[in-house]
Amino acid sequence: MQIGTKIKALRLKKGLTQEELGERTDLTKGYISQLERDLNSPSIETLFNLLEVLGSTPKDFFDDEPGNEKIVFTKDDQTSFIDSEKKYEIEWLIPTSNEKEMEPVFLTLQKDAEFKQFDPSLSETFIYVLNGRIRVVIGNEEYIASEGNAVYYEASSHHQIFNAHNGITKLLLVASQSYL
Repeated sequence: MQIGTKIKALRLKKGLTQEELGERTDLTKGYISQLERDLNSPSIETLFNLLEVLGSTPKDFFDDEPGNEKIVFTKDDQTSFIDSEKKYEIEWLIPTSNEKEMEPVFLTLQKDAEFKQFDPSLSETFIYVLNGRIRVVIGNEEYIASEGNAVYYEASSHHQIFNAHNGITKLLLVASQSYL
């Protein structure tokens, strides 16, 4: 295992320079550089300190070998929920989406359906209408999107989706996680 390569990947993912990581861990930029090039090995205490600053646990750090992360998800991986009162079905396409930066879902809206209303957040939302038509309400504004249309908005106001079709509407929705 190349510890240095993994430390560098975590550092870059966090958007830190070697100098910034060094400042947060009381290590020098030169030492961080040596670690990342596997020219030096950290003590257990130093490694755990680095991992804490980089937002990783020792278990995740050592378990995260290339090829262990699932890339392709099948229908068996998906979960769904049906709200018969509001007349929609939501399918979570990736079982760990609540741990990721994006949450992709497949929505099926029955006639007169309304998807739940969301409070303002720092999230961004992308919708692709596969068939049918939706009405998107963002704050006091309303927008109509039909089959083949894409919708993209920042979720800084209350927002909600309604079926604006006289039948079933299906759409792919991807929302970024909001980090407050």
